[in-house]
Amino acid sequence: METLQYLLPLFTDYGYLAVFLVLLICGLGVPIPEDITLVAGGIIAGLGFANVHWMFAVGMAGVLVGDTFMFFAGHHWGEGVLRWRWVARLLTPARYAAVQDKFCRYGNRVLFVARFLPGLRSPIFLTAGMSKKIPYWRFLALDGAAALISVPVWVYLGYYGAYKRDWLMMWIKRGQGGLLLVILVVLVGVAIWAWRRHRARCRPS
Repeated sequence: METLQYLLPLFTDYGYLAVFLVLLICGLGVPIPEDITLVAGGIIAGLGFANVHWMFAVGMAGVLVGDTFMFFAGHHWGEGVLRWRWVARLLTPARYAAVQDKFCRYGNRVLFVARFLPGLRSPIFLTAGMSKKIPYWRFLALDGAAALISVPVWVYLGYYGAYKRDWLMMWIKRGQGGLLLVILVVLVGVAIWAWRRHRARCRPS
């Protein structure tokens, strides 16, 4: 976990601003793991250098601002962004084809799932903007809903594991797979609740 060891002193020295800026550049496709960044923010809160609830808020702001930039870059410049050197490296033909396939299979729901797809997250948000078919409010709602699951999980995991590094490393290694399981449980719970509510409304009075 070399990235974690590098981020901890940086965040300790520069606090919330450093966390926000690193998350921002994560959203721009720079290969720094977003989950490790959020965990590092949680760790420094657990060590007493920050407030964990404020760290959660900063984490939300950082990921959403970065994602918004990618969406609006695609929306404003369209396919012209593909000529930008850093975008061409980020959105290779293979990734572009993979993103198009995800949109064809899952529609706008892929914007929710994208939060849990490292490597495809930024290309998906960029492509969503390029399509000009998705209003920003819908993009923000889907991305924000996913962030409300992932951001607190990683921040509070770092917070509670600040003094339990072996335990923390175990959960970090389990990574996105464990987080996807949590999401699946949440979605199943919401589906059951919606189904029961629908049945209750349809019952004759």
